[in-house]
Amino acid sequence: MMILLADGGSTKVDWCLLDQGKQVKQLYTKGANPFFRNREDIAEELSIKLAPELKDLPIGEIWFYGAGCVPEKQDQIRGAIQDTLSGIRVSQIHVGSDLLAAARGLCKHQKGIACIIGTGSNSCYYDGEEIRKNISPLGYILGDEGSGAVLGRLFLGACLKNQLTPGLKELFLKEMDLTQSEILDRVYKQPMPNRFLASLSPFLLRYIGDQSVYGIVYSAFIDFFKKNVMQYDYKNLPVSFTGSVAFHFQSVLKEAAAGLNTRIGVITQSPMEGLIQYHSTLKKQKDVL
Repeated sequence: MMILLADGGSTKVDWCLLDQGKQVKQLYTKGANPFFRNREDIAEELSIKLAPELKDLPIGEIWFYGAGCVPEKQDQIRGAIQDTLSGIRVSQIHVGSDLLAAARGLCKHQKGIACIIGTGSNSCYYDGEEIRKNISPLGYILGDEGSGAVLGRLFLGACLKNQLTPGLKELFLKEMDLTQSEILDRVYKQPMPNRFLASLSPFLLRYIGDQSVYGIVYSAFIDFFKKNVMQYDYKNLPVSFTGSVAFHFQSVLKEAAAGLNTRIGVITQSPMEGLIQYHSTLKKQKDVL
């Protein structure tokens, strides 16, 4: 029987169909965060884009990991999938958080500290199968240390208060085609300011060699380690990361970790490859039992 995996963010869902541990099909649908989309809306899209691709296939289990899939919202996702695949026999539908996907994708069946640093950030202690401890990320205003949204917020604060290397402020405003009033409007009046703030990450990456930019990113990562990672058993466990910011800024991330005597495990842009390995070995274990 095949296994269907889903790694869902708020923007898109990456679907991967496995047959005996090998990927045989990959599909993409829009983000399915249950805080932003209801059951009917998700089911309607999946019935058009997903169901036709799975028709007549022997799918044994579906594992959906996604942003916003907290326990009280998991039935909404499970129901949407059931509505979509009503004509397809599936034995089990499992729903878990994107943090659990990160933990299983990064650590497989080993204990470790798993972290996400993308638009937002999160972390946990993982025992090899389940999350056992989680420091609440709190969002980009109160938390989300090291995330793209926070990097953008810190950079803009430094930029508009003239704390950057001379000339960089003018370069930024010209290259991004922004004015101070437009920035304030995007942050305080427009919807989803966290996405706007995170969209500045490519600029920061291009100019990471600038001392002021490097200092902002390095300090934000130090903040992430101190407020999150160091509340776990970080001295005895590897700390692994997934997410676009962690992946693209990994040289700075590693330097911040080294400065705090923290051992880095792996850093990936997406947890999907690791999830494929995790579930392939999990199935083999079940078959043996």
